Amino acid sequence: MNKIKIILITLVLTFGLSIQSNSKTVPASFADLAERLMPSVVNISTTQTVTTTTNPFPFQFPPGSPFEDMFKEFGTPQERKSAALGSGFIIDEKGIVVTNNHVIQDAEDIVVRVNGDQEFNAKVIGADPLSDIAVLQLDTEEKFTPVAFGNSDKARIGDWVIAIGNPFGLGGTVTSGIISARNRSIGLSRYEDYIQTDASINSGNSGGPLFDMSGDVIGINTAILGRNGSIGIGFSIPSNSAKIVIDQLIEFGETKRGWLGVRIQEVSQEIADIEKLDEPRGALVASVAENSPSAKAGVKAGDIILEFNGVKINQMKELPAIVAKTKVGSTVKVKIWRNKKEITKNVLLGRLETSDDFKVSEKQSETPKDLIIKDLKITVRTLTKDDIKNRKLPNQTTGLIVTKIGNSSPLRNSISENSIIVEAQKTKIKTASDLEKIVKKVLKSNQKTILFAIYNTQNQRRYIGVKLD
Repeated sequence: MNKIKIILITLVLTFGLSIQSNSKTVPASFADLAERLMPSVVNISTTQTVTTTTNPFPFQFPPGSPFEDMFKEFGTPQERKSAALGSGFIIDEKGIVVTNNHVIQDAEDIVVRVNGDQEFNAKVIGADPLSDIAVLQLDTEEKFTPVAFGNSDKARIGDWVIAIGNPFGLGGTVTSGIISARNRSIGLSRYEDYIQTDASINSGNSGGPLFDMSGDVIGINTAILGRNGSIGIGFSIPSNSAKIVIDQLIEFGETKRGWLGVRIQEVSQEIADIEKLDEPRGALVASVAENSPSAKAGVKAGDIILEFNGVKINQMKELPAIVAKTKVGSTVKVKIWRNKKEITKNVLLGRLETSDDFKVSEKQSETPKDLIIKDLKITVRTLTKDDIKNRKLPNQTTGLIVTKIGNSSPLRNSISENSIIVEAQKTKIKTASDLEKIVKKVLKSNQKTILFAIYNTQNQRRYIGVKLD
């Protein structure tokens, strides 16, 4: 009996020690860590001139009133200085500071406060609106205490973190919390893979660092959920993604992102079933830009990209970030699903910032006439260069803008006015005649179903299937 008790006690102690050794203890205090890091975190204030027009009348017109636009020019333009606050952190002893682009965007003067009492003017080394990152240089010969970047890929949900910044102008504020989630996308920027934290982040924290318990920067605090202050849901740009952009801004003053030259959309369950793909995964190629790296490599609209440069693509949103991080001019293997089988293409990556797909032609074009497609009961006009510019479409886009949809049109429940038809039956549409020929061919067939590729009114490219009467 005593032998059994000894065995049980031994097992309990062993199990308890095992749990303790595999868990991280709750910090007794953040004081030592905060004291070490505070000198590297800065407060940023910016000013810019804003022009406003004063109301010349002793009353206000109701919102949306036609008189509001009619009389707005009678006001007197007045200039005033607008101030904004943010945070940042020093990454080099020579005074190189990292912050958010939106903190310094359009600023005429940038003043950085270090250690709460030293103030320095700063100039912008480089800024990137797409990732919302900016790099500043302090105008001084002094030496500073920098912080180091950590490996954000190793940051786990539940890990302790602290944020230091300048919320509401109250410099040197330290808050703590944990990593609440990873890989968040909230629709703020083109490349999103945010770390979510419940460490209190408020207005003025933007651009400040999110530290792990080793004192390394694993994120740049960028956004909060809730207009009236922190509700325990803040978002930070992961350091691994940020560092690539920061290094390029320091070296070149601009970014050099990889460019594949495709427009993509999610792979739905229905698409996976049609393509005989085991599950909805990858990124469906909605279109391929002319003369792009993908076009030259033989990638086609309708392909599903399953893997890029050895990295599996589980969701569509993962691909743009992975491509952007890849070195311009490198040749990568792209695995795609086509005709119910997997094939590989070798793609020589271009540079996004200099691509025709990224820039829009300034050429003007004549206003085309409206034409009726009788079989579809819709009215269309040819897409112009002005449309491409105003709607920020790929430069080589061709198609027809739907200006009117008849009550009995087979498209009435599928698209809305101002949608753009760019393909029918996977054939590019350039003129109304192109569309009419394809529709008549489909109507003569037994299937009588037509596959359109369109840009909707949000300028998102989508495939839709429509049954013709």
